[in-house]
Amino acid sequence: MNGFKATTLGIQHLLAMYAGAILVPLIIGGALNFTPAQMTYLVAIDIMMCGIATLLQVWKGKYIGIGLPVVLGCTFTAVSPIILIGSSSGLGAVYGAIIASGIIIVLISGVFGLLVRFFPPVVTGSVVTIIGVSLIPVAINNMGGGQGADDFASGSNVGLAFITLLIILVIYRFSNGFIRAIAILLGLVIGTIVAAFMGKVDFTPVIDASWMHIAVPFYLATPTFDASAIIIMTLVAMVSLVESTGVYYALSDICEKPLTSKDLAKGYRAEGLASIIGGIFNAFPYTTFSQNVGLIQVSGVRDRKVIFITGGMLVALGFLPKLAALTTIIPTPVLGAAMLAMFGMVITQGIKMLAPEIAKSTENAMIVACAVGLGIGVAVVPELFASLPSKFGLNILTSNGIVCGSVTAIVLNIVFNMIGKK
Repeated sequence: MNGFKATTLGIQHLLAMYAGAILVPLIIGGALNFTPAQMTYLVAIDIMMCGIATLLQVWKGKYIGIGLPVVLGCTFTAVSPIILIGSSSGLGAVYGAIIASGIIIVLISGVFGLLVRFFPPVVTGSVVTIIGVSLIPVAINNMGGGQGADDFASGSNVGLAFITLLIILVIYRFSNGFIRAIAILLGLVIGTIVAAFMGKVDFTPVIDASWMHIAVPFYLATPTFDASAIIIMTLVAMVSLVESTGVYYALSDICEKPLTSKDLAKGYRAEGLASIIGGIFNAFPYTTFSQNVGLIQVSGVRDRKVIFITGGMLVALGFLPKLAALTTIIPTPVLGAAMLAMFGMVITQGIKMLAPEIAKSTENAMIVACAVGLGIGVAVVPELFASLPSKFGLNILTSNGIVCGSVTAIVLNIVFNMIGKK
């Protein structure tokens, strides 16, 4: 393959993942009230880390990298936990948890293949559903202009949010292929243009941003290590590894390269290492992007050279904060509308995973009922277990809906489907 063709295909992979890659920092930064300068750094460093994580994974080393044409980005599964930890324990706890979970993943990478059986679709689907539901209040608050904003729920904010949502729905309804795949991104762009005519766009962050910058470790916060936060992010990382395992096998089939347990371990190790580096540079944990698998299947091009180019371009873009700042001028109501569509899709993804499992047996239906019920219940009424003693660590398991629901799903799956299985 010549360089021009490989570069063109690399750009196509970049465009396929770019919208998802920049949405994560925009949503998290918006929910945690980042300043324009912090948002610019977050977007730029996230794009750069997507490139580094991709290069780590596509490279087939002795201990790191699965060596398949896979692109990595921050998973939406991590968005809600990061917002919850950041809101309750501060940014330092977020980055401490990301680094610690990355170290744990590296340490268990050799045996995680054996642990996968504790995370069947009935467990992972429950976790994804709980996470999606937990995210919806964040989207609704942003549609009103952001919690605590002086003009919260004003007519102009709510109107702008629903105009943006309508734009996304119209694009999704009347387009297909690539245009449909970037409906959210187009909705954000057109919604921001509408907001500019309403006088709701401030270009100051773009004017103030520098053309180039250097990534700085612990730029936003120095890590602190909170047990509850580490458990949450480790659970998120494990769910991501289960999803990644499916992507690895799909790519293995497409590329006709059978995988061994050592290959899987190297893939898990690369994701863990990417999370450690992401935490150090105040970015995110990283996992495989399945949309790029579809692109490989459609294009029929399985050459790793293309993905190396994509990774290189992502790293280069991460050095350009002026470009990153362009994405930070999106008004909060516009972002909230996109969040509603995206977080709703997280819920539907969970339902899609759960539907066949519930149909299989009434035991699975009971597992989902209790896990999702407890997870959402604790998220809505967090004071339910306030009287439990904290010294036994019970508060770690019961103070967060995602942890409570996830542990319930894992335990009930063992009780109903693994112990004394007929």
